[in-house]
Amino acid sequence: MTQTAFFHDERCLWHSTGEAVLFLPVGGWLQPLAAGGHAESPESKRRFKALVDVSGLAEQLVVTSAAPVSEEDLLRVHPPEYLARFQELSAGSGGEIGEEAVFSHGGFEIAALSAGLAKRAVLDVLDGRFRNAYALSRPPGHHCLPDRGMGFCLLANIAIAIEAAKAERGLGRVAVVDWDVHHGNGTQAIYYERDDVLTISLHQENCFPVDSGSFDEHGAGAGAGHNINIPMPPGSGHEAYLHALRRIVLPALRDYRPELIVIASGLDANVVDPLARQMAHAGTFREMTELMVDVADELCDGRLVAVHEGGYAESAVPFCGLAILEALSGIRTEVVDPFEETFVAQQPTARVVDFQRTLIDEMADALAQRRASR
Repeated sequence: MTQTAFFHDERCLWHSTGEAVLFLPVGGWLQPLAAGGHAESPESKRRFKALVDVSGLAEQLVVTSAAPVSEEDLLRVHPPEYLARFQELSAGSGGEIGEEAVFSHGGFEIAALSAGLAKRAVLDVLDGRFRNAYALSRPPGHHCLPDRGMGFCLLANIAIAIEAAKAERGLGRVAVVDWDVHHGNGTQAIYYERDDVLTISLHQENCFPVDSGSFDEHGAGAGAGHNINIPMPPGSGHEAYLHALRRIVLPALRDYRPELIVIASGLDANVVDPLARQMAHAGTFREMTELMVDVADELCDGRLVAVHEGGYAESAVPFCGLAILEALSGIRTEVVDPFEETFVAQQPTARVVDFQRTLIDEMADALAQRRASR
């Protein structure tokens, strides 16, 4: 069995979010920028793929594309009214289908392809074609609600893939670990009252969506206890992220014992991301992925899929993404991250790290009490 697959399609990089300054429309006091200016541009993803190629790693992976998801796939997650409106706008000049969910002509077809990469990655890993996989999906999906796009996300890529695997492969328990710097509110909403999908989100507290992703949001009904939010204080770095995985994420996964683990792989917790204030670096993503590979080996025969979400620093994203792929495949290339030394030197001091660890420990202890009371 081939170790790792990398799902990519150039057409996903042709998705256009139009002209903006970060995420706000140009006008008033906002002067246009030279290169479109929208944070969710294709360049960070294109440079990630380019580094995978020039490093030689692509030659040791299976690099492939996939078919778009079908209407049947979409209707398992999204209501027909939402899809019809999306298709109508897409057939014209594009538009906006929610909050900060902008697209141009043909955006629906590209979003369906993006979700298709995630679906194919999940099915191929379940079928044993690959031990694990990375889907370079764009547009992203973890903010998308069933009836509304949000935060650059137009379709709920991971949920669509999971529901397809349940329908077509009889998949049971799934865990989604979302380390995008923004709260995975869409995935949470879809599975909030279900116990067959454990959703875990590590995110910068009160970043986006504002007032979403508190520790107290832990599921309802059958899903009570099956949603875990880990709001991290701004400035959290390497040690805090690894501590959160070891103290909260890994114990929760071992308690749940999923048949498949999906990582919502946002890379925007990096030091220089324009839409967040965290301090992770490529080494952080490498070590987090190594921990996830180990726990997947322990719990579900290595079945692990990462689906790309956010990450907007064109300088840092390629190195963070490459580090994840190296950890998934177990192949270390000759690439040396030129930013690593600087970013490591900028990490929080011991006093700040101790404070961050204390907050994480408090959440871990509270979760342990919840589990004990079930």
